[in-house]
Amino acid sequence: MSRDQRVEDNWALLFARKIAFEADVPVFVVFCLVDRFLGATRRKYEFMLRGLQEVEATLARKKIPFFFLRGDPEEEIPNFIEKYEIGTLVTDFSPLRIKRTWTEKVASGIKVPFFEADAHNVVPCWEASKKQEYAAHTFRPKLLRLLPEFLTEYPELEANTEFPEIAASSGKSETFSEVQKNGIGTLIPGEFLEEKTGFLPDIALFEAGETAARKIMDEFLTNKLDSYSTLRNDPTKDALSNLSPYLHFGQVSAQRVALEVEKTKADLESKRVFLDELLVRKELADNFCYYNPFYDSFDGFPEWAKKTLNSHRHDQRSHIFTLEELETGRTYDPLWNASQIELLRRGKMHSYMRMYWAKKILEWSESPEKALETAIYLNDKYELDGRDPNGYAGIAWSIGGAHDRAWQEREIFGKIRYMSYEGSKRKFDVKLYIAKYSAL
Repeated sequence: MSRDQRVEDNWALLFARKIAFEADVPVFVVFCLVDRFLGATRRKYEFMLRGLQEVEATLARKKIPFFFLRGDPEEEIPNFIEKYEIGTLVTDFSPLRIKRTWTEKVASGIKVPFFEADAHNVVPCWEASKKQEYAAHTFRPKLLRLLPEFLTEYPELEANTEFPEIAASSGKSETFSEVQKNGIGTLIPGEFLEEKTGFLPDIALFEAGETAARKIMDEFLTNKLDSYSTLRNDPTKDALSNLSPYLHFGQVSAQRVALEVEKTKADLESKRVFLDELLVRKELADNFCYYNPFYDSFDGFPEWAKKTLNSHRHDQRSHIFTLEELETGRTYDPLWNASQIELLRRGKMHSYMRMYWAKKILEWSESPEKALETAIYLNDKYELDGRDPNGYAGIAWSIGGAHDRAWQEREIFGKIRYMSYEGSKRKFDVKLYIAKYSAL
């Protein structure tokens, strides 16, 4: 279990259970914690580990042991397979290089059947399209054509399904509860910035786990979905689903969310818009990272965008801000500063402000490469849902025109879509947004 950290509605776990049940052998769930993961900080480790506590408790009720490993997966997983004489290995899917590298190295180090199941997307990434898609309008018809086949209810499990239990004398590895008996804090690796500066709050702003994810989903469906199409781009309104941290860690299934949305009697346009973001946009991001090996670099931008950015590479910048100035929200733009404060304090920035935020970083950086590096660093460090295909694709859209088209040419941006303070004023009450977060 790696990307999809839940027990219910999990295709990878369902597949593993099916194999184990038919072979009449025990089924294990293994999680391997790495000490460094793409700039993740204490905030993310705490959220993830709290969610894994619930995973263990839910698995225990099904009499499935949850083993906790620590170190490099390409070493720990083959060692575990050898110790327990594992017959088959199943893993969930991620398009990111780091997980794909782990998967390839594990595969080369074992001699048993090894399956990968896309438990994250509704349509498996490699089925939705066989190539990198140019934009949402090229990807959407392909995905929609496949949804009737894949957007189905999860199979019901037999309530009395039981697996052979592990012999008591076979304790060669520790279960999760044994490893963290002294508290979650003992598992969090490294030193983190917030521990030194103390300016970040506890992650209690977002309760972790499958149960919390279901509550957030139900609240959105009941109270917010009906007005989603009209309010979603207003950062002063509490109109978003707030599901992105849970989707990122796989604490809720996007397929489950889509199924529940379809059952509601909410406004049809709101349902359409939300499902387009949940399915088309989210799965397009996986497509981008799966088929584009340079998803987090300038080389990954479309050719027209690289050409126009290169032609404006030496344009005069009115300001170039340092990473420290950006990280602490100290620019001349109060709207941008407020968005950075929102990120620092909440661990999540409003989706409209994310676009504005990234585009301003391009405007204030010495090069597109530096802008991309800074945006990814800040996103992955402070966003609960950072280190995710959605983040890489969103930043590539904002800075490098990915999944977008050429617009009117201007300084620095070239033909990359531009966003401004004045444009934001026409969309929502920027003073209200600034006041809300500047107070923090």
